Amino acid sequence: MSSYSENDDEALRRKRILSSKLYFDVSPSKVPLIYSASYDISFLGIEKLHPFDSSKWGRICRFLVSFGILVKGSIVEPLEASKDDLLVVHTELYLNSLKESSKVAMIVEVPPVALIPNCLVQQKVLFPFKKQVGGTVLAAKLAKERGWAINVGGGFHHCSAEKGGGFCVYADISLCIHFAFVQLNISRVMIIDLDAHQGNGHEMDFACDSRVYILDMYNPGIYPLDYEARNYINQKVEVKSGTLTEEYLQKLDEALEVAGRRFNPELVIYNAGTDILQGDPLGRLEISPEGIALRDEKVFRFAREKNIPIVMLTSGGYMKSSARVIADSIVNLSNKCLIETGGAPKSA
Repeated sequence: MSSYSENDDEALRRKRILSSKLYFDVSPSKVPLIYSASYDISFLGIEKLHPFDSSKWGRICRFLVSFGILVKGSIVEPLEASKDDLLVVHTELYLNSLKESSKVAMIVEVPPVALIPNCLVQQKVLFPFKKQVGGTVLAAKLAKERGWAINVGGGFHHCSAEKGGGFCVYADISLCIHFAFVQLNISRVMIIDLDAHQGNGHEMDFACDSRVYILDMYNPGIYPLDYEARNYINQKVEVKSGTLTEEYLQKLDEALEVAGRRFNPELVIYNAGTDILQGDPLGRLEISPEGIALRDEKVFRFAREKNIPIVMLTSGGYMKSSARVIADSIVNLSNKCLIETGGAPKSA
């Protein structure tokens, strides 16, 4: 009976993926960099009550356009993930719970959201997240076609099928991978999670799935302290509070070398949180802006030298300076010919 039920669930998931509109053909004139103005959360100033810079995504793109690395018209606009899309991973019970503003307030860690009518919460808070989910899902298709893709958003790695938290409402990484399994005929995915926080959401979702290999490099002394999820990390690299750039990059070099020997992926999902930046109040690591650019370069080199499609997500980062650091890193990837943006950067 249980086996029948599992097969039934898998058939329904497959049907939902195949009938989704999130995968669509993108003109070759566009760059595989995904963003929508709808990503940015702005409502009565309540977004300022969380340390996350919810206008970061738009600022990254404005920097890239002003640097000349990107033409505004070449950016790919994703679709919003529908309820059916979200049900590919999430339970009906979890999605229904988001109809209570108090539940959303707990997940996004902004208590006043609980007092806002849910119709407004859906429009002003959940819609931007659903657009970013659409971006992460589409990024895998673009990466398969072009070799790389960057969603200037996403990376909600604390959310699993049944539980959100830590400003992560939807499990975009898990959704992206399930879509890739079915639509791209991929069966081996590596998650390289270099956000300062442990990626407990995708770890719970792929706990017993040998198709997914998780390399998670995180600060063990900060949120989420999810010891159960840590059991499901294939390759755990713990970096304690105060870790400096040189030690961090050395640990990363060693980790990538081990990961490359252990697993041969057909797709890399790179969760590139910038909360490792020196001075970040939540990440508590001491990595320089140049160190972050080097980190991203090393991960892209790891994938591109092996001809493995790579998806980059921007994930966490709790300082206003994060947007510029990410933009500078993307410029560096272009200068090192690890991505092709079609623009020529202006001299700084």
